[in-house]
Amino acid sequence: MKVLVTGATGFLGRQVLKRIAAEGVPGLAEPVELLGLSRRAVDIGVPLRLGDILDQSSMEAAFAGVDVVVHAAGDVSHHPADALKMWDVHVRGTEYMMEAARRARVRRVVYLSSSGTIGISRDAEAVADEDSPAPMDILQQWSYYRAKCYAEKSALAVRDVEVICLNPSLLLGPGDTRGTSTRPVRYFLARRIPAVPPGGLSFVDVRDVAATVAAAVTRGQPGRRYLLGAANMTFLEFYSRIARISGMRPPMKLPSVTRRFLEWLPEATLPGFEDPEERIDIEMACYTWYIKSDRATAELGFRPRDAGVTLHDTVESVTQVPALRGDAESR
Repeated sequence: MKVLVTGATGFLGRQVLKRIAAEGVPGLAEPVELLGLSRRAVDIGVPLRLGDILDQSSMEAAFAGVDVVVHAAGDVSHHPADALKMWDVHVRGTEYMMEAARRARVRRVVYLSSSGTIGISRDAEAVADEDSPAPMDILQQWSYYRAKCYAEKSALAVRDVEVICLNPSLLLGPGDTRGTSTRPVRYFLARRIPAVPPGGLSFVDVRDVAATVAAAVTRGQPGRRYLLGAANMTFLEFYSRIARISGMRPPMKLPSVTRRFLEWLPEATLPGFEDPEERIDIEMACYTWYIKSDRATAELGFRPRDAGVTLHDTVESVTQVPALRGDAESR
């Protein structure tokens, strides 16, 4: 079986390649030939095919002879100036990728989406599952989640290719050399988060998602989505645990009226925050992002490790990556 991973140089893509190279695909007796897709030539330990998800012809060439595509390519930004980029990368890129897969007669696509297409609520006790409706009135506020929602719908609508949609929550763990996914931890270690809104988040270890991706190469029901989350915590609990691991003071909790205050305050202004992306981070942290992963546990064998191990390994990794060390050492 030939498996190609898009976004092969990214946080999750590298972990997927590492996992399958080391342990193969669960339950598959035949050998797996691994390939990576990247826009530039780099050494990632497996043969590389060059291509761009916004160039359909390059993807058709890259997908030739491939049985399964793991689509982990993408970008994350909550900055208003990147709204069009998020749409292009996730919606147009997914449409081009799926059409290229269809033309190349790829049998299955394992599409990596986000739990944020389903698991956002104003209700502090809400926990979403795969059948929960997309909270469009909420996620429409943020270009990244809006784009991921439409991209996911586009991928699942394709009928000529088996599509398994995985929806991990916040990816943590070691190896995020760009610092994009682990930014909440990096910012806290840099003392940039003295107080937190009253919302809650879900997170999952990137290594456990990679293991589930490997399982989804042959398992799972086409046309279905699978939420992947290891722990649901309030932001106060999340950062308090990171504080204990790193020997720092825990943050203060902002009042419950924070979300209403932000709704009232003009978008262009937030005292003390010049970067509009930081305001959006605060807005998002006023909601709960809780999910449950029963379907993935039952059908894909999803078994997340202890949340404390993930948080410890994330803190350790952030402080050891040279490109990120400056922020962490400011503590």
